Amino acid sequence: MPATSDPLTGLLTRKDFQPIIDAEIEKIKGSETPLSLAFIDIDHFFKLNEARGHVAGDAVLVAVADTLHEMSPAGTTVCRYGGDEFVLLFPGMEREQAFLLVEKLRVTLSEKQVKAQMDAEPIGGISISAGIACAPLDGRLKSEIIRKADQALYRAKVTGRGKVRLATDERMLPKTSHYTQTQLERLTNLAAERQAGEAELLREALDDLIAKYGVNEIER
Repeated sequence: MPATSDPLTGLLTRKDFQPIIDAEIEKIKGSETPLSLAFIDIDHFFKLNEARGHVAGDAVLVAVADTLHEMSPAGTTVCRYGGDEFVLLFPGMEREQAFLLVEKLRVTLSEKQVKAQMDAEPIGGISISAGIACAPLDGRLKSEIIRKADQALYRAKVTGRGKVRLATDERMLPKTSHYTQTQLERLTNLAAERQAGEAELLREALDDLIAKYGVNEIER
């Protein structure tokens, strides 16, 4: 078990995950070999902690981690990405296959009874939401795949939770009315230096901004 493994669940951490996905992205560079990514979030976990306490919350986290580990095929990277969010990385798996697997995980968890304490009533059913993206179908850059899987997760939550959603094409808005000429010129230069698209860099920056100021109620 790596030194940076999550002490509660025994899974890899977000820090462990980064070099793994970097290596997998590099392996499929220039090819059509699929690499699917799934973000999984426990629904209403914040409310569970408030109502039943952190012991119950920890029991649910362990139950989810154990289920993901046991039901994922060999070669899958299973990670506790942070808080009640988990990530699965499926080398060589098309996103439709990943969808069916994650849907099976969702159903299994929804039927699970979790006993947090001997004298406490079991927690009946764990509801999860999930979002899936796949390289190269949904993009070839790590940031693109992560963002699209995360956005698919967000759509699963805002449309009622307890479901799995696939990445979709993004509707882009014109940027010229939102930025100064100097900012756009600097963006063009940066994109050339990084050999990346301007839109990709803007989306990455916006994701960082949203993460900096926290999540909203629907994401808890």
